[in-house]
Amino acid sequence: MGESANTSLKERVLESKAFRAFLVFSAFRAVYGAGILVVTYLLATSGEAPAWASVAFLLTSMVVSRVIFRGMKRKWPGLFS
Repeated sequence: MGESANTSLKERVLESKAFRAFLVFSAFRAVYGAGILVVTYLLATSGEAPAWASVAFLLTSMVVSRVIFRGMKRKWPGLFS
């Protein structure tokens, strides 16, 4: 295998809509997930919040993340199709 075979494979992967959608989804989940972890930590370590608040927040964030991602797919349909 020569250099040209690797370059063409790399170009095909980078031009793939599925790969770009995977990258966007991964970046979204990384940023959103980091924010969720910080808020959950603050809720869990707070003496004023009840014990079930962090669990309720995590369950709610699962639904909210799907709604946000669905909105992103509507706003930029060419990126995800």
